[in-house]
Amino acid sequence: MTATNLKSHGELVRSRKPGHGMPGELFGRQDIFETDVDIFFNKHWILVGVTADVPEPGDVSTVDIGKASIIIVRDDDENIRTYRNVCRHRGARLKEVGKSTVGMLVCPYHQWSYDLDGSLRHASHMGANFDRKCSSLIPVHTKIVGTHIFVCLGDEPPADIATLDEVMSPRFAPYQLQNTKIAYEAEIVENGNWKLVMENNRECYHCAGTHPELTASFLPEDFGFCPDGLSEESQREIEAYYARNSASQAEWEQDGHVCAPVELLDAGVATQFRTQRLVIAGNGESQTMNTKVASTKLLGDLTRRDLGDTHMWAHNSWTHVMSDHAVISYIIPLGPDKTLVRSKWLVHADAVEGVDYDLKTLTEVWVATNAQDASLVALNHAGTQDPGYVPGQFSPFTEAYVERFSRWYASRLEAHGI
Repeated sequence: MTATNLKSHGELVRSRKPGHGMPGELFGRQDIFETDVDIFFNKHWILVGVTADVPEPGDVSTVDIGKASIIIVRDDDENIRTYRNVCRHRGARLKEVGKSTVGMLVCPYHQWSYDLDGSLRHASHMGANFDRKCSSLIPVHTKIVGTHIFVCLGDEPPADIATLDEVMSPRFAPYQLQNTKIAYEAEIVENGNWKLVMENNRECYHCAGTHPELTASFLPEDFGFCPDGLSEESQREIEAYYARNSASQAEWEQDGHVCAPVELLDAGVATQFRTQRLVIAGNGESQTMNTKVASTKLLGDLTRRDLGDTHMWAHNSWTHVMSDHAVISYIIPLGPDKTLVRSKWLVHADAVEGVDYDLKTLTEVWVATNAQDASLVALNHAGTQDPGYVPGQFSPFTEAYVERFSRWYASRLEAHGI
């Protein structure tokens, strides 16, 4: 197909057969990638960090998203603020990607300097009539939910972030996630389109065959299974799974921990998310190889270890919060075939490595799982770019959430005129 007769973005999306994968061009074309970044990473709410990224006043974390860049800073009153990483003079970047600690934000070009509240403090050679009040840093729409720092770079951020806040804040509250520290963080650049990264995260069809570390604690049945043709042994396992889920959730609810799943995933929703308190296998305590807590210093003021896994999906992130630690990952698209995955492991702010937790025990499950997922996404992306690729049918049992992600993607493009 030549450049002159390429199908448009919208035509490709609308050509997808219901219950089937997306056309390969949606994963590989540069023009489609650029539109995706503009709509899904500029005009929607995205996760860009956690409050523990900037634990003290003056701490700064800088994040690039496409051509945009934002500065996350904790100010002198301990409020978290976010700004466009653009000097108000001639546009120079104020900070490079990464973390630092500052007293002020100083432009390296002409040394314009800004207080942590964004106001311009100093600009030399501008004359007596220069109005500093008109040259403050440009703020970014920000919403903090638990420890999650969500931002929207658009002028009109979707109002339904309030629903995510309303649902998730009481679920996160017992863990006191703002009283945590980062025990470990890691980055992987996956060789695949961002949509394939998220599709892979939305199903556990692949888990049993590819994630031995994860499935020591994680029950893939939570995300669907085919009831047809089950052996008697498998039927007994499913019945035991349902019984354990029911008993655990009844106990948790009695103790005041919210369990019911909430799914806002389909057309009509801008801020897509899902949450559920999941049962953990084995000893039932945490996502570790032995399914016991990795940190004996539990989060918040918790005393009970077996509180399951409070998980949350959003359209560029996934979160798992257990009694002893949390694992929070988010993605940033780098190119049609490159996606950055950042993951952070949080423990209680007072937990001491080597005393309260062992770092290998804390991280080994998701370090291995992220690496395995990176390999799977690369295989998947390469196949979708093969001339012989024809989108296949989803499993209605184990890939229902992939289908819903595809429908949501199409609906948001349509909402923005694509």
